[in-house]
Amino acid sequence: MSELPAGHAAQSEHTEARITHGTLFLAFLKMGLLGFGGVAPWVRQVIVEERRWMDDREFASLLGLSQVLPGANTINTAVLLGDRFHGISGAAAAVFGLMAMPLAIAVAIVEVYGAVSQNPYVVAAIAGAGAAAAGLVIGTGLKIARNLKRSPRIILMTLVTFIAVGILRLPLIGVLICLIPLTIAAAWFDPRSSAR
Repeated sequence: MSELPAGHAAQSEHTEARITHGTLFLAFLKMGLLGFGGVAPWVRQVIVEERRWMDDREFASLLGLSQVLPGANTINTAVLLGDRFHGISGAAAAVFGLMAMPLAIAVAIVEVYGAVSQNPYVVAAIAGAGAAAAGLVIGTGLKIARNLKRSPRIILMTLVTFIAVGILRLPLIGVLICLIPLTIAAAWFDPRSSAR
């Protein structure tokens, strides 16, 4: 692994020093509130663009790890990022922040939804919200991809994954078990990759 330049390391230490438990809680509270129904786009927005706790490359690595771990991606991201800055207590602060607002809102919505669930306008609104959430996920993926190194081998693996899961509807776990070793090998043997 290559070492960080001295300036970058100092900036990273300064950034980590100003991230308190309260800062973690409030940042993830904001993500949970703004991203109700689709937190992932807001996680990148807050962590990379607003707070500058990571760059796109670091965030892509964190998100990739979060996706292969069991559980929800955004909760895994909160645990990993909170742990990075303050260990178990930081992970707890981030997760509680992330879950507080959606839980409160969900309880309120369940009460209201029970009364209006058969209304055709409500059914249409829920279908529209699902389409909007899918668009946010695609947009976030494109934002992350534009700042990463482009390798024909990695692009090929990405396309194979999309075709297998998105078009052929193969089970995600099976696709991951088959393609993760191939993707690692492709990155390892790519002369432009920094994986070696």
